[in-house]
Amino acid sequence: MRFSRTFHRWTGLALALMLGGTVASALPEDKAAETKTEEMMSVPLLPRSCEVDLALSAAPEHLRSGATVYALEKDGYVRVREGDNPFTCIVNRDHPRVLKPTCFDRAGAETIVPKIVYVGKELLAGTPQESLRQSLAEGFEAGRFRSPERPGIAYMLSRYNRPFNAADGTLGWFPPHVMFYAPNLTPEDIGFSMDAWHANQDLPFIGYQGPQGYMIMLADDGQARAREDLPSCPDWVHAENGLAEKPAAHDSRGR
Repeated sequence: MRFSRTFHRWTGLALALMLGGTVASALPEDKAAETKTEEMMSVPLLPRSCEVDLALSAAPEHLRSGATVYALEKDGYVRVREGDNPFTCIVNRDHPRVLKPTCFDRAGAETIVPKIVYVGKELLAGTPQESLRQSLAEGFEAGRFRSPERPGIAYMLSRYNRPFNAADGTLGWFPPHVMFYAPNLTPEDIGFSMDAWHANQDLPFIGYQGPQGYMIMLADDGQARAREDLPSCPDWVHAENGLAEKPAAHDSRGR
């Protein structure tokens, strides 16, 4: 099986997505409480060159040169390049400790990217995670945020997708994958079976089930990560265990 060698590293994260939750929410109460201080930590910024390269690593190569690109800087996300194709690439930071390079099609750029931009600004301002979740829910209810209204795709083909493991305070790895907008689609709708998925991770599964749900398919070619993939990025982006320690901050010019 293509993913058998790395399955144990990310299967828990995939299962959390299938259940519509997060790694932190799956922890026992006492362990989740231990992560509150971590959730309130400042967001580590990346040099702009690293942020751009990381964002573009989410897209297929033929789309990268024409994509719009955002970078997170000290006051929030900045559009650093206007593209000439419909795709927008951004490193989604929906928690102070994660890196989620994503490249959205036009539908996602018009609906999901504004939410990501809002979340980035709130995280930099130190807004607690629970307050942020509440404000997002209210924003969707009031129509300030909305989900895509047609089928579409979000590419997450980077080998440097780094979800936060609240249990040990490190960043893990999640394999390259693609996500299709699937509001309210259920596992039953696509004939999902946990036994079948364990036997064949090429099968699709539902992540974040609900109004902002996705159908996800892994797309890992098995290529190893290498330091030269992202030479402008700091060591913690490449480190096996990621952010065990808080990295040095960078200013808005990426130094």
